[in-house]
Amino acid sequence: MRLAILYSALALALPGTAAMAQDYTLQPNYGDTSLSAGFSPDPFVVPLQSGGSINVSQTLGGSCRGYVSNAPDFSVNYSAGSVLPFRIGVSSGRDTTLVVNGPDGNWYCDDDGGEGLNPLLHFGSPMSGRYDIWVGTYGSASNHDALLFLSELSSVTADTVSQAANTPSGPDWSLRPTYETVSLRGGFTPDPYRVRLQSGGPIRANDSIGGNCVGYISEAPDVRLNFQPGSLPLIISVASSADTTLVINGPDGGWYCNDDGGVGTNPSIRWDSPMAGQYDIWVGTWGSTSLREAVLVISELYSE
Repeated sequence: MRLAILYSALALALPGTAAMAQDYTLQPNYGDTSLSAGFSPDPFVVPLQSGGSINVSQTLGGSCRGYVSNAPDFSVNYSAGSVLPFRIGVSSGRDTTLVVNGPDGNWYCDDDGGEGLNPLLHFGSPMSGRYDIWVGTYGSASNHDALLFLSELSSVTADTVSQAANTPSGPDWSLRPTYETVSLRGGFTPDPYRVRLQSGGPIRANDSIGGNCVGYISEAPDVRLNFQPGSLPLIISVASSADTTLVINGPDGGWYCNDDGGVGTNPSIRWDSPMAGQYDIWVGTWGSTSLREAVLVISELYSE
């Protein structure tokens, strides 16, 4: 059902008695904010739960749908510009609806105006002022996880908001390694010690770590090395037909990265006086999030 009502030029304002079932004077359940045209970051996203005990089909009528709470879920004071639209949407795995009381005091509703069963309200010439927003659950009073998003960009959709929310912000050395945890001491045999794995992941290392760290990596380390050095250096490298990178969090908490320091387009990092402790290792794919066959090589003698 793709239903939208704009109670201004497109439809009549609903009676004030119906509006009282949703009380915009109450404190919003999930807070409020102020935004001006050109705001950043865009989208502005608010995690919340849809639903409530009020059936807006009965209280507001018209084409309004869903069950909402008495208080708004979120409020925004928006300062409009002269060019950009203002869009209010929801991203959820359940069937959700939108009810908005605009700066003009009128009610704006939508069901399924976005992707799938997600609602979206698009104000092409937005008003400045306060928007009180309710996120409803269609068909029942149950509560469900949802992401409310505010945007001025047509490229921002329920799908892109969901994808961004599910993308980790950076590598996390506290997570369990994906492939192996190994403990080695100086003089270990066989040398080299090899771990077969797949490079790559959704995280762009340069964005989350910076410096000379490049490539796309996973959230969890690929390999964890607990190392007790002897008199020899420690060399960690990658062997792959793909263009790979290395990102390592060392025992000192510092980040060590390399691209193309080994053979061909493979990376290699060498410590002449290695530290004792935990090395969390990520093998990245340069230039894309794709997963590629690779071998991590740990040695005191040479790189591959």
